[in-house]
Amino acid sequence: MTLADLPAWSGDETEITRTAELPGFMDAIAVVDRVAVVAEEMNHHPDIDIRWRTLTFRCTTHSAGKVTERDYELARRIDEIVANQS
Repeated sequence: MTLADLPAWSGDETEITRTAELPGFMDAIAVVDRVAVVAEEMNHHPDIDIRWRTLTFRCTTHSAGKVTERDYELARRIDEIVANQS
């Protein structure tokens, strides 16, 4: 998987980022809750910024100092969660 496979995401070799706007604050928090479960399952955690109903996700593999396949997989799973909540 590459960044080209994730049209909602942007970034470079060090970090990928996606912003998602949800219908309301509680919808945004529900997405964060679901992403937290997936992140724990994967043992790979994104940075998440919450601004009312807008979420920004940032993924990188700190130990590698770059984006890895784990980041792309987490991004794909985040996309699924956002799509199901919107």
